[in-house]
Amino acid sequence: MNRISEAVADLHKLDMEAGKRGWLQGIHPLAKLLVTVLFILLTVSVGKYDLPGLLKMGIYLVVVFVLGDISVKLLFKRMKLVLAVVCLVGIANPFFDREIVFMLGNVKITGGMVSAATLLLKGVYGVSASYLLMVTTRMEDLCYALQKLHVPGTFVTVLMLTYRYIIVLLKEMERMTDAYTLRAPGQKGLHYKVWGTMVGQLLLRSMDRAQTVYDSMRLRGYCGEFYLRCKKTAEKGDYLYGIVWSLVLLAVRIL
Repeated sequence: MNRISEAVADLHKLDMEAGKRGWLQGIHPLAKLLVTVLFILLTVSVGKYDLPGLLKMGIYLVVVFVLGDISVKLLFKRMKLVLAVVCLVGIANPFFDREIVFMLGNVKITGGMVSAATLLLKGVYGVSASYLLMVTTRMEDLCYALQKLHVPGTFVTVLMLTYRYIIVLLKEMERMTDAYTLRAPGQKGLHYKVWGTMVGQLLLRSMDRAQTVYDSMRLRGYCGEFYLRCKKTAEKGDYLYGIVWSLVLLAVRIL
């Protein structure tokens, strides 16, 4: 199985995990979305030298991962590229901020080291919280929650269609790479001279597919906006989930 096939399989698995029955999947999507946004905002607001305060914010991730029986190993496997980029963001901080903050035995800990660790942890927290939302909430339910928050309909439509048809794009890429492999046996990967041609062909194929999809939507009565409904109505447990986590996160951040 090549990388494109693995990506398609991972997307299918993600949809299956988000749609399976579980207490976390049963929480109303609006409550989960609001808690996730609040967690990310509070995490970002932590000072760049406040590493102990940032570590305390991880209580949300630990509890949800454990109670939701979600694999941390799969998180790092699926988000490894994003996490790698996050790790590179603050790598230069130790070279610019060399002021000694404290001593760890005989080792001098500078402000750049602390700020780099804080920035790295913020990125990991943000990616982990987003992954938790994705793996426990179907995209249609998430778009419904965005509609309830009065997010512009164009943004919601683009988000839903992009997620729904990303597999079609990956399949087109797979067919193109398979055709190239058959015409260039024994060659490992794509030669750099054909990168531009492949991207151009992919763009043309995507435009053709997009036009076909749009025509099909128009024939089915599409008028510029999707009217989504959530299969689950908000109950006391959903309100309790949102209120309790909001209070806990605010208390950890402030106190």
